[in-house]
Amino acid sequence: MPKHAHDTRRGFLRHASRLMLAGASLPLGRNALAALPDARTLAFDHTHTGERIALIYAVDGRYVPDALDAFNHLLRDHYSGEVGMIDPQLFDLLFRLQRQLGCTDAFQVISGYRCPATNAMLQATRSGGVARRSLHMDGRAIDIRMAGVPLTGLRDAALSLGLGGVGFYPREQFVHVDTGRVRSW
Repeated sequence: MPKHAHDTRRGFLRHASRLMLAGASLPLGRNALAALPDARTLAFDHTHTGERIALIYAVDGRYVPDALDAFNHLLRDHYSGEVGMIDPQLFDLLFRLQRQLGCTDAFQVISGYRCPATNAMLQATRSGGVARRSLHMDGRAIDIRMAGVPLTGLRDAALSLGLGGVGFYPREQFVHVDTGRVRSW
């Protein structure tokens, strides 16, 4: 590739990433930006807050800071309102999970970041299922489901990636995924 063509493409991608948040809110803009090479998009519907978001969070191997900030806000502790820092590798895991499933529908979020006080409260009031040292407190775990995707299909797709922990909670109707060591329960 001639140097000029490479510089033009890189300049275009840089410019496009600056416009992402504005463009992501418009259907045409989001679709056009999502067509960029190596654009990674995620959408979330939070089941407790009712908030929805769909953003391009990375382009050409680089994270978009404003998109990460917006995701951090949406995935905040819905009990306390405290915003944590979500591990960008968790977003990459979710993006790969979408590709594995062959769909781009929104993830329905049951729990994202969890502050230590909330985690302790849940551990004391729930009969199991809440780890004392939960990866939710580190922004490295999320509990999800997807409309139209059987819970067992979501679990199996997550397990097939072999990228972290996968917990299956059929009674509560969610799958837990995290960026910890590979394990399942």
